[in-house]
Amino acid sequence: MNDTTVDKKETAEESGPVGGERLRAARRENDISVADIAKELHLDVPKVRALERNEFDVLGAPVFAKGHLRKYAELVGVAVDDVMTDYYQMNRSAGAPPVVGPKRKDVREISLGPWIGGGVAIIIVAAAAFWWFTREPVAPGSEIEPATLAPFTSSEESTPTVVGEPLPAADLPEDDEVVEELPVEQPVAAEVEPVIEVIESDPVSLEPQVQMEMAYSGDCWTEVSDGSGRRLYYDLGQGGRVICWPGDAPLHVILGDSANVRIKVNGRDYPIPASARSGRLARLDIDTR
Repeated sequence: MNDTTVDKKETAEESGPVGGERLRAARRENDISVADIAKELHLDVPKVRALERNEFDVLGAPVFAKGHLRKYAELVGVAVDDVMTDYYQMNRSAGAPPVVGPKRKDVREISLGPWIGGGVAIIIVAAAAFWWFTREPVAPGSEIEPATLAPFTSSEESTPTVVGEPLPAADLPEDDEVVEELPVEQPVAAEVEPVIEVIESDPVSLEPQVQMEMAYSGDCWTEVSDGSGRRLYYDLGQGGRVICWPGDAPLHVILGDSANVRIKVNGRDYPIPASARSGRLARLDIDTR
């Protein structure tokens, strides 16, 4: 018996059902069969029972286990945050849940601020020392006479004093001449382009094709299948991504958080009808025929 199994059993004994066990209890309270849950999750019954026993390794990569837990919780009316908290406590190696935020700076990046500040301080000290040692000392006993203004004279007696050569008349602007100012170019803010992903389908089908585009403003678990039952996409869509793909009509779409997705079908906006929403969850059948 490994340490992970011991931790799971100790957690269950101390705080009651956790993770998949919590979902199993809610399913029984709602009188829902395992087969119905397996059909909604697109899994077979043994994998659903493994999920209820917190045997997540049976489902493959952690992203699939977390996705199935989220969808299972929505189907049986259990708070998703509680189930995911149980999952991360039982699987410490999976790490903390992802947080969407600004990109972190590389730890190895060297900050130039302290170096620049130190260099400026050294230059100021050196300039002050140079001025102090090169200034001319004032001879003792010497007095500095204050400057006096010349008496006011009339315009007839005064003679203007010209310093240097006069400016040629050709260089002086005329009174009516207008000096044009060159326009100052304003900096243009760079636009952040979204990450666009194009998913290619299988060879051309004889069925009518639907071109779909999904733009994500936030995280949303997404599942898309075409009319032949082929799964085109099954993953967590992240904010800032735009995913495009073709498929045989009709397309069956399930969105875990539909408020974070904008859909286009054949190049046109496709608003999600209110009848397709159930809280944050949305189920759509898109057919342009």
